[in-house]
Amino acid sequence: MDPDLATELFESLGLDALLPEPLAAWRPLLAEGMAFFLGRLPETRLGAIVTEQLALAESASAAARATALLAHCPTLHKLGQVVARQPGLDAELRRHLQALESLPANVEADTLHRQIAAELGADHGLHLADRALAEGSVAVVLPFSWRQGGRSHEGVLKALKPGIADRLGEELAILPALGDFLEGRGAELGLPAIDYHSHLAAAGRLLVQEIRLDREQANLRAAAALLVDDADVFVPTLLPWCTPALTAMERIDGPKLSDAALSTHESRRLGRALVGGLLARPFWSCSENSPFHGDLHGGNLLLAPDGRVAVLDWSLVARLSKAEREALVEVALAALALDPSRITAGLAGLGLRDSRSTAIGATVERALDTLVRSGRPLGFDWLVGLLDALALQGASGFGEQLAVFRKSWLSLAGVLGDLGGGHDTDLPLLGLGLQRFTAEWPARLLAPADSRAFSTHVSTADLLRAAADAWPAGLRYWLRLLGHGH
Repeated sequence: MDPDLATELFESLGLDALLPEPLAAWRPLLAEGMAFFLGRLPETRLGAIVTEQLALAESASAAARATALLAHCPTLHKLGQVVARQPGLDAELRRHLQALESLPANVEADTLHRQIAAELGADHGLHLADRALAEGSVAVVLPFSWRQGGRSHEGVLKALKPGIADRLGEELAILPALGDFLEGRGAELGLPAIDYHSHLAAAGRLLVQEIRLDREQANLRAAAALLVDDADVFVPTLLPWCTPALTAMERIDGPKLSDAALSTHESRRLGRALVGGLLARPFWSCSENSPFHGDLHGGNLLLAPDGRVAVLDWSLVARLSKAEREALVEVALAALALDPSRITAGLAGLGLRDSRSTAIGATVERALDTLVRSGRPLGFDWLVGLLDALALQGASGFGEQLAVFRKSWLSLAGVLGDLGGGHDTDLPLLGLGLQRFTAEWPARLLAPADSRAFSTHVSTADLLRAAADAWPAGLRYWLRLLGHGH
């Protein structure tokens, strides 16, 4: 397709409105980068996009048109799901993007039936529904039933969309050239130098995981074991008809959590349970590589009839190492002490390159000023904000797993924010940390002072240093509050 026509198409949609006012300087790069991407798609796919745009009513809003475009490309579809619950976006745009979390299925049932028969054999013995439930960025969900012990049972089959691997491959092939374009054009616009190649390559690797259903099944088993004793959050049970191209699991007959009619009390209770089970439990773990659900958008959280929350779609999982969790806690302790040099040292432990550069130091200083002036306790929201600010300054070196963990935190915080009831994602995380801290004291008495072999990821020496920092931190607080922190 003519690149000028792709640019015209994109600009008519107003998709650069995804970026809120504080990021207005990045809007030209987003618009031109998206046009670059569209202009390199195969003509048949672009023709389908243009045809659908022309079929929309003239009164269709830019948000509706943008969402229709995103749904055509698995990479853009995933982008829409990621940002759908970001609080800084226009309310209408957020509403349209949230539809991407679970779309009505467009794949014909007969096509799915043939696909399933090819995997399981024509005599699979299942009664397949005549209509799919929904579809996401790479897969479609079809209900089925079977008889066992004289009773009928219900499940769902998750199957890849026909041709999705080819479409994803076409899009991933564009990313290296897109990285070149973004780096060159970003420099011309005077934007911070970001390693777009590395970020796009990492995104591509994560997207490939989405179509590895056998890997998702392994993740489902691990997550089910992690949550086996949880009273409020669970993982649907896998059923015997799983293959590398099909995931079979029990059917959860309930609405999306974000659509459920919950009282304020129930909303807060389930919010605490989700943060505790999906973020706090793996974070405060001695496991070398704890699993975090990497795609916690609203479509993956269903309210089961028994009042529990079912967590679906474990195709994308972050495995944050214990060393990375130790570094995050180190950054948090340094922030409590309002000590920028220790913060940068902790960030270096997370992989940050050039941690002593002037720009990174200035970003850390601004983040500390923001923390002091907010009057709020330190929390992960502040830490994630610092990581985002560093990324916008062109900081590099953070691993893919940390990026997915950040996405999990922001996505879940967005879902809980939409539930109402004044959720605080930090409190359940810190609460479980304090419980683990209390339980591990007997073991600390026998451990070396510098050992961090605990689920709280701090040594006794770290704790003694934190206690000694209390008075200097108080002085630093007042100096920053009075505007003389640096």
